[in-house]
Amino acid sequence: MFAQQTQSNDRIYTVSSLNAQVRLILENEMGVVWLVGELSNLSMPVSGHWYFTLKDSRAQVKCAMFRGNNRRVTFKPSNGTQVLVKARLSLYEPRGDYQLIIESMQPEGDGRLQQQFEQLKMSLAAEGLFAQSLKKPLPEQPNCVGIITSKTGAALHDILNVLQRRDPGLPVVIYPTMVQGEGAAISIAQAIGRANARQECDVLIVGRGGGSLEDLWAFNEEIVARTITASQIPIVSAVGHEVDVTIADFVADVRAPTPSAAAELISRDMTHQTQKINQKTQQLRHAIRHYLSGQQARIINLQHRLDRQHPQVRLNQQQQLLDELSSRMERAMRQLISGHQQHISHAEYKLALHSPVHLLQQQSSCLEQTKHRLLDAMDRRLLNANHKLALAAEKLETVSPLATLGRGYSITQDAKGKVIRKAAQVKSGDTLHTTVADGEIRSVVQE
Repeated sequence: MFAQQTQSNDRIYTVSSLNAQVRLILENEMGVVWLVGELSNLSMPVSGHWYFTLKDSRAQVKCAMFRGNNRRVTFKPSNGTQVLVKARLSLYEPRGDYQLIIESMQPEGDGRLQQQFEQLKMSLAAEGLFAQSLKKPLPEQPNCVGIITSKTGAALHDILNVLQRRDPGLPVVIYPTMVQGEGAAISIAQAIGRANARQECDVLIVGRGGGSLEDLWAFNEEIVARTITASQIPIVSAVGHEVDVTIADFVADVRAPTPSAAAELISRDMTHQTQKINQKTQQLRHAIRHYLSGQQARIINLQHRLDRQHPQVRLNQQQQLLDELSSRMERAMRQLISGHQQHISHAEYKLALHSPVHLLQQQSSCLEQTKHRLLDAMDRRLLNANHKLALAAEKLETVSPLATLGRGYSITQDAKGKVIRKAAQVKSGDTLHTTVADGEIRSVVQE
């Protein structure tokens, strides 16, 4: 039966070969994953690598972040911190433990927004919404400019100041909208739709002043991106400062680094030809940025494949094993030292118990106790003897002739000392001795 079972298996694995095969399957099939969790059991040994557990309320997974990656972490992690990580699934072969190899780590709040930004960017790019073929050219000499932004923001004043300086006669229509907070994305999309429905302008500036990623998030919403793509009127995206990049910048026909730059871009000027060149440059930069983004994603994918086959991965695993063995050795040494210390303490205790000083103290204490017991016994014996003596004296007193004499009785004896009990025992002329309580009476019998 054993031979039949062996023949039915395609291959018989050793434990190490099975773990190696499972690790390759996990790393090649799953690829890169994003997940959120709470840090716990964080360990930072001298090797520079980080080991920790990522958990939520129902499950946990072991993680390793090697020093080449954790050097790029911009905050100090600690147990209990909620984080967003980018990781590859792997298997720690020596123990057969499923684990994550962390490539990047961010605090949960900022990380979630950045992750949503990247996911939407990749999704829209895959649909072709960033394609250069969809970009509408800006009018060379616009007849009316529409501005979609907050009516109280600094961006509106900057745009109006530039337009007033460069082309005072250019008509401007303002479509006020929310640019931050809940409902801002819908408000922006509605303003773009309203401008397209009215057809008052031949170019639109959509934007706001600078701020954090959260402040600018309305311009990263999918509804805004799709509304900009569907607009029949060319749109210039002018969100934040030059370093701020939003999804609206990728789907807009032209991206301006600032609201003021957007006003300069669409307004007529003596340097009109320069403006056209700048516009083309912006389009070219946008196309190059899009191309480079795709190439960067391809390079990252190739880098991940290279990393999985790189000797450094094996070295990292060996380092992880070395760190674990070092920890186990330290624990074993501490346990061994503790055992020897307990043995020494026990031997010292036994030595103290058998010490002559201790025995002498015990014997002295025993002698003192015996002395006290002997004295107590002597006192009890004397007390009992005195008591018995008193009882005996009392009994003797009750039967003593002297006591009888004291009650008025007397004893009469003849000259020979014989007690006279009857009158017939004496005759005239006999000398009698009568004993009373306080002495003796001598008498002679007469007829």
